[in-house]
Amino acid sequence: MTTIADIKKNADTKMDQSIAAFKNNLGKIRTGRANPQLLDTIHVEYYGSMVPLSQVANVALLDARTISVQPWEKPMAAKIEKAIRESDLGLNPASLGDLIRVPMPPMSEERRKEMTKLARNEGEAAKVAVRNLRRDANDTVKKLVKDKLASEDEQKRAEAEVQKATDKRIAEIDQLVAAKEQEIMAI
Repeated sequence: MTTIADIKKNADTKMDQSIAAFKNNLGKIRTGRANPQLLDTIHVEYYGSMVPLSQVANVALLDARTISVQPWEKPMAAKIEKAIRESDLGLNPASLGDLIRVPMPPMSEERRKEMTKLARNEGEAAKVAVRNLRRDANDTVKKLVKDKLASEDEQKRAEAEVQKATDKRIAEIDQLVAAKEQEIMAI
C-alpha cells in the first residue's frame, strides 16, 4: 500500500532526476569556452558499430578555447576527425599526428543570444517536468483521501510539503539558467 511518505519520497526522487537531466542538457549548450561535454553527442564508427566518441578516445581540455581528442588506436584519428567535422556543432578539428585539436570558434552576439534562448527553453521544459511531478503527487494523495486511506489534514500537509519541494527545484532551475546565461554572454 502506498503511503503519503512514499508519495513525497517518490516525487522528491523524480524531481532530483529532472534537475540532473536538465543540468546534463545545459552542459551540451555551447558557450564561448571549450567544454569536453560538447562532444558527448558525437558517435564514431568502430569496427562496424557506432559508439560514443568517449569510448574510442580520451577527450580533454588543452586550454579555455581548445578541446583535445586523443584516439586510443591510431587508425581511428581520421574517422574521429571526420565525425567531429560532420557533426552539427560547427567545429573544425585539426589533426597533429595522433592528437586532434578542436578549437572553439568565438561566438557572434547573435549566436550568444540564440544560446541564451535555448538555455531558457531548457529551463522552462525542466520547470514543466517538475510541475507535472507535483501534480502527479497531489493526485495520488487525493486518491488516498478518496479511498479513505488518509485524512484531509494529511492531504493538506502533504500538498504543502510537495509544493515546498517544487518551489525549491524551480528556484534551483532559475539559478542554473541565470548562471548559464552569464557563462554564454561572457566573452
